[in-house]
Amino acid sequence: MTQHPPHPQQLAPAQPQALTYPVAQLERRFTAFAIDRLLAWSLLAAVGLVTAYAISDELWTVVGAVAGATVLLWLVLAVVLGIGGSSPGKAMTGLRVVHHGTGTPIGVGPALLRSFVLGFCGLPTFGIGMAALAWTAVEDRGRQRRGWHDHLTHTVVVDVRPVVEVEDAVDEGPRHIVNLTAMRLIPAPAIEVPRTPERSEQSMRRQPLPADVIAPPGAGPAPGTAPQQQAPQQQAPPLQAPPPGPPYPQQVPPQQLPPQAPPHQSAPQWSPPPQRPQPVAARWRVHFDNGESFVIAGLALVGRRPEARAGEQVAHLIPLQSADMSVSKTHAQFGPASDGTIVVMDRGSTNGTMLVRQGVSRQLAPGKPAALVDGDKVVYGDREMTITREA
Repeated sequence: MTQHPPHPQQLAPAQPQALTYPVAQLERRFTAFAIDRLLAWSLLAAVGLVTAYAISDELWTVVGAVAGATVLLWLVLAVVLGIGGSSPGKAMTGLRVVHHGTGTPIGVGPALLRSFVLGFCGLPTFGIGMAALAWTAVEDRGRQRRGWHDHLTHTVVVDVRPVVEVEDAVDEGPRHIVNLTAMRLIPAPAIEVPRTPERSEQSMRRQPLPADVIAPPGAGPAPGTAPQQQAPQQQAPPLQAPPPGPPYPQQVPPQQLPPQAPPHQSAPQWSPPPQRPQPVAARWRVHFDNGESFVIAGLALVGRRPEARAGEQVAHLIPLQSADMSVSKTHAQFGPASDGTIVVMDRGSTNGTMLVRQGVSRQLAPGKPAALVDGDKVVYGDREMTITREA
């Protein structure tokens, strides 16, 4: 009986899903730290007062009770931080401590070490220890505000508050303006005038009419003519035109010539109005933090070593060097949509892609494109780019 080898997907362990929350701001981290310290000092002060009034007021007894309470409180807070990634101050400010690579809870061991470093730096040294620790977070090369204690325990503090959805602004094109003055200057279309045949020279001659036709009704016969008896119900014969004669001779004076009809004046021909120039499509330019800048000509891939998929038409490949490996191999993509807007989409990166618009940042969901407007900033791990619109 032939045994088939197990499928590679069955052998590989399930990888935990990384959290896609944005990195916490330093102000909120300081607020959470102050709340935790205030609660801890209040609790230790209460233990000292209860020991002095209820058990003994000796100095070493009170000091021992406070020291024991300090150790117990340190252990409890470390266990809560390692399992749930939170503390009273972080829960009130919406922060959480997670693993930098996977986004999962860090465990009790790293939490104990992290709390010990914070406690050691918090010793009464006129704030020098905490100031040095905060300086390491401000000068983090990965731009994720990770202090020395975070690098030591591979942690990062993220903001788990609900993300405020920012509606994508629709870029309206230029509106068409009707120039009424130009419309009044356009000539009206010509009216077609029916043409009639011009009179001929023969028709210009007056034909002699019979005397009975010229005479008005009721008048007698013309002098010198005999009266004629009209036969009853007899009609006069129709008039016949005389045979055509020769044209006017050349010696006929001009004043005897028949008046000629004025030449036909053609109506002004209608010409179409001038074509308005079509608005030129705007160009979009991206600027990276390393000084690189170019105009978007099509689909662009961003990452450490970006590669296109099979059959994917790519116009730009932008390799980005990452100091802390927070940029994935093919991190994200951006390019023009069918309506001309520029959209960006995360391609399932480890640390996610963040969109910053007018100081408000939000994490982009993998595989879901988001429209960009002029001045937007996009952060890929420890790298960032800015998009601008050119007329």
